[in-house]
Amino acid sequence: MAKERHGKSKAKSGSKDPGGKKPFKKNKTSEEKQSFQGKKPFDLKKPNYRKKSTAPKAKSSSNPNEIRLNKYISNSGICSRREADMHISIGSVTVNGKVITEMGYKVQLTDEVRFDGRIINPEKIEYVLLNKPKGFLVTTKDEKDRKTVMDLVAAATKSRIVPVGRLERQSTGLLLFTNDGELARKLTDPNQKVRKIYHVELDRNLSQADFNKIKDGVNIRGDVYEVDEISWIQGASKREVGIKLSTGSNGLVKAIFEHLSYTVARLDRVVFAGLTKKDLPRSNWRHLTAQEVINLKNL
Repeated sequence: MAKERHGKSKAKSGSKDPGGKKPFKKNKTSEEKQSFQGKKPFDLKKPNYRKKSTAPKAKSSSNPNEIRLNKYISNSGICSRREADMHISIGSVTVNGKVITEMGYKVQLTDEVRFDGRIINPEKIEYVLLNKPKGFLVTTKDEKDRKTVMDLVAAATKSRIVPVGRLERQSTGLLLFTNDGELARKLTDPNQKVRKIYHVELDRNLSQADFNKIKDGVNIRGDVYEVDEISWIQGASKREVGIKLSTGSNGLVKAIFEHLSYTVARLDRVVFAGLTKKDLPRSNWRHLTAQEVINLKNL
């Protein structure tokens, strides 16, 4: 009788029965079932079993300014990555003028990538117009940490836009920003004759004789510099004139007046490639309308 009681005690504890009977299985409570639901027991006999590492992952050494060429093309909306690989293999893609057929080739975001001869961009194309105030450099970065026009348009877009052309630090007026490289090159090409109008204020009245000289062309060290048009500003003193140019820049305007012994007190670009300052206060920016973009591309 003592042995039987001892055997029952072992059975309840879940140990093996010496008579070959299966051990008693305790039913799991609903709470235990929930805690094991969906979990698989570790198989320590499995050859490839590895304990999960708790060490921090190593940081990627990839360059954030680099991107695979097929992804660059795909992000531009041309085709899928797989299709891009096919176009790369047949020589339809160039990077900085060189045909690339290598799979996995990486490009810098600043590289010029062409697909069937057309420049492509992996970012959304943006066009932002700024009415620039005084005191801001027209550059994307300044080594002396001075204020640049990029500070003024920082909230306009996440795309990497750059200024088209230049305005001097103390000059004001219209400045276009875009990441459309093809249009930027077109608008800064002297042969395109992009129309610009400047409102110029001088330190003294402009004489009629000098007005006529500018109208006919000013000879500066053997070179004749001409403007398309010059006129007095209506309702203002003779210190203020309007200058229309289709070649050259604001630097040319200053050079002409300085040659005639005038100091340019204020220079404001009021028209650029058909774009005006209407409803755009100083220091403010706006996105171009679809029609304005079409007009620029059709210049």
